[in-house]
Parts: sequence; structure tokens; C-alpha cells
Amino acid sequence: MAILKILQYPDDRLHKKAVPVTRVTDKTRLLINDMTETMYAAPGIGLAATQVDVHEQVIVIDVSENRDQLLVLINPEIIASSGFSDYEEGCLSVPGIYGKVNRAESVTVRALNTQNESFVLEADGLLAVCIQHEMDHLAGKVFVEYWSRLKQTRTLAKLKKKQRSTM
Repeated sequence: MAILKILQYPDDRLHKKAVPVTRVTDKTRLLINDMTETMYAAPGIGLAATQVDVHEQVIVIDVSENRDQLLVLINPEIIASSGFSDYEEGCLSVPGIYGKVNRAESVTVRALNTQNESFVLEADGLLAVCIQHEMDHLAGKVFVEYWSRLKQTRTLAKLKKKQRSTM
């Protein structure tokens, strides 16, 4: 397993749409293992393949306190949603930046697991938010892009200043 490099906003590769996985293979499972190790090391609660410059529809999530309930979603598709939430979100690709995003409170997702089997999952609360956040990455969207143009500009300036100070 390996720790992968996480792309940082505003990297253009974060806006590339991921393609469906045609068949779950050993290569897919290796990617999942590397993404999982990367997510836990970051530390984060979710990671989309897009964030590590692999443009396939693969997501790993673990919102548990003990970090022992890994969820893998391959080719995820939201088939139902309800309610409204505005959780404060952060992102491994936008380090140190947090803000609210309006999302569905609960979602029903259909996806494949690592054995290439289809399953349906109902999620609410933080898990539902995380699924939607990571699925946005697969569609080429970063959470800060839900904000006003002014707030996006300020966020970008803050990130650039932080990058200059670490050089």
C-alpha cells in the first residue's frame, strides 16, 4: 500500500469528471487500499479517486470514531434523497478551509462493492453529507464552488497565501 498525493484546489484535475469502473479488478482493489491508507493518514473521513488524480468512480469513506468502518462505493449513484442539511464541511483538497454547504439530509445510494456486487445503502447525517461531498468530486466539483463568487475569491487568496508561506 502507498500514500498517494492529494491534489490541492484549484488544480484543474479536480474538475475532471470520473468515468465508471467497468469491472472491479485487482488494480481497482489496490487503488482502494492506497486511497484508504491515504485518507486515514491525512487524516480525513472521505476520499474520492479524483482527488488522487485517478478519474474513476471510486470513493472511500469512514465516519466512525474508531476509524474501523470503511465504506467503499464504486460507481455510486444517488437513487433517492430527502430533507435538508447544512453541515460545516472541510476537504483534504482544500486544507484548512471550512464552510457550510446545503445538501440532502438523507440519501439512498446504489453502488458496487470490492467484489463487483451491487448494493443499496441508506445514509443520513454526516455519512449522507460525506457521500454527497465525495460524489461531487467524481463529477468534477469542489465544495467551495457552492459558495458565492466573493467567498470563493477570498478562499483562493487564503490558500495561495498559505502556499507561499510554506515554500
